[in-house]
Formats: sequence, structure tokens, C-alpha cells
Amino acid sequence: MFIKELKLKNYRNYDDLTVQFENKVNVILGENAQGKTNVMESIYVLAMAKSHRTSNDKELIGWDKEYAKIEGSIEKYNRSTALQLVISKKGKKAKLNHIEQEKLSQYVGGMNVIMFAPEDLNLVKGSPQVRRRFIDMEIGQVSAVYLHDLSRYQKIMQQRNHYLKLLQLRKQKDQTMLDVLTEQLSEAAAKIINKRLQFVSELQKWAEPVHSGISRGLETLKIKYKPSVDVSEDYDLTKMIEAYEQKFAKIREKEIERGATLAGPHRDDMLFYVNDHDVQTYGSQGQQRTTALSLKLAEIDLIHNEIGEYPILLLDDVLSELDDYRQSHLLNTIQGKVQTFVTTTSVEGIDHQTLREAATFHVKAGELSDKK
Repeated sequence: MFIKELKLKNYRNYDDLTVQFENKVNVILGENAQGKTNVMESIYVLAMAKSHRTSNDKELIGWDKEYAKIEGSIEKYNRSTALQLVISKKGKKAKLNHIEQEKLSQYVGGMNVIMFAPEDLNLVKGSPQVRRRFIDMEIGQVSAVYLHDLSRYQKIMQQRNHYLKLLQLRKQKDQTMLDVLTEQLSEAAAKIINKRLQFVSELQKWAEPVHSGISRGLETLKIKYKPSVDVSEDYDLTKMIEAYEQKFAKIREKEIERGATLAGPHRDDMLFYVNDHDVQTYGSQGQQRTTALSLKLAEIDLIHNEIGEYPILLLDDVLSELDDYRQSHLLNTIQGKVQTFVTTTSVEGIDHQTLREAATFHVKAGELSDKK
């Protein structure tokens, strides 16, 4: 899979841009604050219908403009696919092959991307919320059903939290509605956890050999999903729903006291162990970075295994954050098989055949060109 053409209209500092890319490594060079990351972000937004940098879509619209439009022509399964996303103050409209999609969950997955930016090095040492978002974004790319289940879970949880708040403030005494919402939430939670456990198991399978390679065989990586309810991937859906219902029955009084849902997928985490030591707590910065890099490279193979195509890789200002050995390992992994976009202020000091053969673009003040 690769993106052949990208068009931007009123997107951040790009008024009007049309650019063709090659199915290899594309290096985008430029000083800071000129618009390198905006190009990367636009490709990510075109794929995921949301930004990795902000949750406020209005920030994506150019100053004093009514809307922003991103269009892309991609090659997937040896066919051309047209993607279009229009972002306005009213919301988002997405088209796949010129047909408007009723739900964004039907649109996401048309193009698959993996973003690796400096903040992703916080995947290991950051908050559980960062890791949950990582899991949700990656599964969502290959499973529209998962996005639907996740959206349903969040809506039910909002209703349940509202009702728990009413019980807490004694504005409501009848707990029948809470029973109904708990039953619905348990079913939605079980579906999400079922998929997450499968994903982490697959991620482990692909990340372990990658990590071993980067660490020259000195380290073994193990990834574990840490649910807030005692369930395992051996459970079938019925048993999993029962486990959630039992947990909610046990903590009911505490939830009413707090006015919030205290267990479920929104309270879970993912843990990493290198040579059986918790990397988040005891790992060196080098081990944490190797773990984050292993996860990102594992995703490439995981998505390929799921959909039969390699995703597009976006490396936003991340090469300068890695030492020479990790840089080389990353570039060797992608060489010749993954369309990759690299943003950097300079390629000096990075001596690798992949970059020597790359297509190079230059950015200055919201203008992108392949001429110096």
C-alpha cells in the first residue's frame, strides 16, 4: 500500500498543496515551524479521521478559513482508492471512492498508517491512557467492529456515570436503571477486552523477535495486558460478561459513593517486561526506547499479517532521537518494503543506503517542493 498523491486545502499552514510521492522512502527536509509535521499529520488524519497531536479538530483548519480538506489517492490491493476528508466547524465528512460514509468507523481502515513520533517514546513510560489509546487506534485500523463496540461502550459508560452521579447526590433512589446499564456495559466491555487480549498476544508474537534483534539477542521482551477485572483470553464471551457483572456487583456501593464507573476497559493497562523486569519502572531509557521501537516495527508486520498489505510508515522527527544502531535497525527493517515518510531538519550524519535512495522534498513557510 502506498499514497501516490496528496492534496491539502486550508490545512494548517497549507493553503493549497498538491504533491506526488513515490513508493519508497520520502524525506521531508526543513527547519522547525515550517510545516514538515503538518504534512505528516495530514496523512495520518486522512487515514484515521483524527490527529495524533490534538483532539480539537478546529486547529486543523487554516487561520480564518471555513473548512480544511485532505484528499489522497492510494494504491491498495493493486487498485487505486480515493480518500477525502473535509473538516469544518460542523464536524467531519469522509468519502471513500467518492462515496460519503455514514460513519467514520466505515471510513477508517481505507488506508493504514503507523505514526512514530518522539512522543511515542512515552508509550512505555507514559500514563496508562497513552497505551490504551495506542491499542484502540491500532485495532481500529483493522476492525470497524471494534470501533463500533468501543463507541457503544463509551456511550453506555457516560449514561451509567450520569446515573451513578444521580444516585450519589440522592436525586435518584431506584437502582433498576443501573442494573440495565450495568448489563449493557458488561456485554460491551467483554467484546472490547476479547479483541484487546487477542491484539496484545499478536503484538507479543511480532515484537519479541524484533526486540531481540535490536538488543543483539541480549534482551527478551514480554507484553502483558492488565485488565481491571479478572479475565483471561481463555474465557469465552459469556464467561467474560459474567466476570464483569460479578465485579460491578462487588463494587456497586463504592461506585455510587464516587459517582463513577470504576472498572472496565477504560481502567486497563499494558505492561512490558525485559528479561522479566518491569521496563516502565526499572528499565533504562535505552531499554524503554528499544521497547517503543520494537512495538512500532512489530505493528508493521502485524497489520501486514491482518490485511495482506504493508501500512504506510510516518517517522516524524524521530531519527534524531535514536542512536546510530537503532537508526540502522529501523531503516534496515523498512528498506524496500514499506512506503515511509521521514521528517528531519537534516540527514547529515545518517549514513544509510535507504536515505541515499530516498525522494527528497523541502519545506519552507507552508510550501513543499522536490526542488532545493
